[in-house]
Amino acid sequence: MPSLIDIRRRVRSVKNTQQITKAMKMVSAAKLRKAQEKAIAARPYAKMLQQILANVAEAAAGAGEGETHPLLVVRPEKKILLVVVTADGGLAGGFNANLIKMADRFAKERTADDLSFELIGRKGRDYFKRRYSHIAGEHLDVFRVVKFETAEKIVDAIVERFSKAEVDAVYLFVNEFKSVMSPTIAQKRLLPIEVPKSAAPVDYIYEQKPEEILGSLLPRYLKVQIYGALLESAAAYLAARMTAMDAATRNADEVIDKLTLYMNRVRQATITNEIIEVVSGAAALE
Repeated sequence: MPSLIDIRRRVRSVKNTQQITKAMKMVSAAKLRKAQEKAIAARPYAKMLQQILANVAEAAAGAGEGETHPLLVVRPEKKILLVVVTADGGLAGGFNANLIKMADRFAKERTADDLSFELIGRKGRDYFKRRYSHIAGEHLDVFRVVKFETAEKIVDAIVERFSKAEVDAVYLFVNEFKSVMSPTIAQKRLLPIEVPKSAAPVDYIYEQKPEEILGSLLPRYLKVQIYGALLESAAAYLAARMTAMDAATRNADEVIDKLTLYMNRVRQATITNEIIEVVSGAAALE
């Protein structure tokens, strides 16, 4: 049976840990609001750009030149690039593990293909760098301040490789922010671009040829997708971390209650033994 001092040390240790988890939960909650606002604010722009792209692509296709852009060329998928967006830190439940598991499963299913990785976030970098040799690029500390310039840099490298036929397809793996309680892991094909269909076609008046406008819109469309993915992942990570720290704080309460109950029983047992010893000693003297 452990001594009272050992149990008190364990209780004190759990309380100290609980203070840390509670502080981390509050920090994540404070950061989450701003990250959530940014992610939600970026969605209307991405949706409108998608609509414009659909209308311009339809006009370019009508001119017979819409399919000639390099980013629309469909090739057999033999060389594949995986863009994996994870966090730089942990303590967020299954946030990183579930996404890494999905990307790793995809990679193992395509073992006959030439795979390479563009890794965003320290957790994904650490995992895939130990297991795969073809790392095209890595981007760390992206989520401290999510900038559009970061998305531009990533997309420029991807587009260059795809345009030179160094890769035949590009897939994105990311956590999307749906709600505070449940981020959603998603797999999307970035390249070749699948031009969305227009729900409500608009007949624009073009100063340039539609195919020229399409050529400038397609890279922009990719950059907005990657930028949106970074914003969504940042918000989803903070939500997952806040939820995990809240659960850890509540679990610490349960552990403290159990240890306190156990400590009281040990104290009672110790006092009872001391009383028995006193009574026995007094009886022996009579």
